Amino acid sequence: MGVFDKLFGGGKKVSKETLETRGEHMPDLKIPVDEKFTIYFKKNGGKFIYCEDELEVSEALRNIISENNWHQHFFYTLDPRLESRFASENIDFTQNRKESDIFFTTCEHLVAHNGSILVCSNQIKEKKLDELPSNLIVFATTSQLVDSISEALKIIKEKYKKNIPNNITTLKHFQPTPENKNDFLSYGSASKNVYLLLLEDY
Repeated sequence: MGVFDKLFGGGKKVSKETLETRGEHMPDLKIPVDEKFTIYFKKNGGKFIYCEDELEVSEALRNIISENNWHQHFFYTLDPRLESRFASENIDFTQNRKESDIFFTTCEHLVAHNGSILVCSNQIKEKKLDELPSNLIVFATTSQLVDSISEALKIIKEKYKKNIPNNITTLKHFQPTPENKNDFLSYGSASKNVYLLLLEDY
C-alpha cells in the first residue's frame, strides 16, 4: 500500500473547512506528515500528482504537457540529472532562461508544516525565485517529506557536511491571493504555477 493511499481510500481525513478556520499561528494539527503536506500544498494553490512508479510519472508529465499545450516548448532546467532521467520523454531541454517559460526542477525537501518546497543552489544555482519562469514542474520523492524547515535544514547539514549549498529558500506561494500579495515574508518570491510530481520511493 502506498503512503498516500489513505488520502484517497478512506481513513480519517481533516476537512478543508477545519484548516481554513484555524489561524496560521495556531498549534499544528496532529496528522501524518504526508497528509499534512498534501493539505497545505493544495491550500497554497499547488497542483499535486502522486505517482506509484516511473510509468505513472511519465504519464503524469505527458498529461501536464498536453493540458497546457507545451508540446513545442523548451523545458528550462539547471539540473543535468533531470535531462538524463527524462531523456526518453520527447522533451526539449534548455539552460537558456530566455527560451522557456517552464522550469523543470528537483528539490531538497517537501515541508509539511506549511506545504512549501525547499530548494537551494543545487536546483536554482544563484537565481532568485522571481527570476525563474512562472510555470514550475517539480519532481520529488516521498522520502523527501519532512515535518518542518528546521528538520530539513538539519538533514541538509548532515548530508552535505562542509559543502552546504547556498541560496536555500522555499517555494510557497503558488497562486496570487490577497493574503500572500501583502505578506512581507513572501517579498521577492513571485507566485508560481506549480505542478508537483511525487514519486513513491518508500
